[in-house]
Amino acid sequence: MTIDIAVTLLRESIYTIFIVSVPILGVTLVVGLLISIFQAATSINEMTMTYVPKIIVVGIIGIITLPWMLDILVDFTRNIFNLLPTMVK
Repeated sequence: MTIDIAVTLLRESIYTIFIVSVPILGVTLVVGLLISIFQAATSINEMTMTYVPKIIVVGIIGIITLPWMLDILVDFTRNIFNLLPTMVK
């Protein structure tokens, strides 16, 4: 395996991880921000109020985006398998 292949593989890995994780992290960030604003406005400091909605939203977004995430990961895996003959040389 050459340095070029290793750098390409590392770059594609990081890009794939970023693309797959952005929907869940982004929605969780927005929900957390909305809950924090609500808690600051109402002076409610209940800890379960922050965790339960985030867990529910992560589950819903995970189910909704699962086919898309699997497509991205399958394409990445296919690319790795296509690179295997060039890595062995």
